[in-house]
Amino acid sequence: MSTENCAHYHEEDPHPEQAAETSKAAPDPRTPEPGPAQDEPGAVVEAEAENPRPEEKLKDVEAQIAELKDQYLRKAAEFENFRKRINREKQDAIDFANQSLLLDLIPIIDDFERAIKAADVSQKGAADFTAFYEGISMIEKRLSSQLEHKWGLKRYDSAGEPFDPNRHEGIMVEKSSDIDEPVVKEDFIKGYTLKDRVVRSAKVKVLMPEHPGPDREMEKADPQGEVGGEGNPS
Repeated sequence: MSTENCAHYHEEDPHPEQAAETSKAAPDPRTPEPGPAQDEPGAVVEAEAENPRPEEKLKDVEAQIAELKDQYLRKAAEFENFRKRINREKQDAIDFANQSLLLDLIPIIDDFERAIKAADVSQKGAADFTAFYEGISMIEKRLSSQLEHKWGLKRYDSAGEPFDPNRHEGIMVEKSSDIDEPVVKEDFIKGYTLKDRVVRSAKVKVLMPEHPGPDREMEKADPQGEVGGEGNPS
């Protein structure tokens, strides 16, 4: 081999072994890279776990709907029981609101029964009638006192007081020249207040002022009926 050929050989490929190794290591850009699904089977399972199938999604949604429906039915049943309990307690409060008052009245009713039985046994004698009257009066005082001091129900008298339409109901009227404003003359049915509020007006007879006429004015000015003085001619 000549010297020129040897020089040409060295210029073209100075290291033939390294060139061969480099050609083996460098990948061919035209060759597609293998994907994870082709090389690793576990990657397929992970991809399916991240993106579940429609059937699995539907099952999850149905399970959630069933759980929410069960919770709704439980809450609805609890609310219905609560509503019934509230209505029952409300009705009990209405039915037994006056229980304490009625319990206070029962002993007084017992006193009335005893007084009536005593009157029947006594055959209505004069002395026994006096005792019966006194017993009934005591029961009435006891009842009035019980209602006034414990429950605030007070009976008021109106005779002699100025007429007040908020407290009195006039069912009879009588004229009077001795008054200047309406006055209650007589109580027919007494009125009651509950804690200072009128719960029943008294039915009364009212005295109304009589408006005097001209003749009455002259009589008041001269009670003897003389219009002029002593020196006036007749």
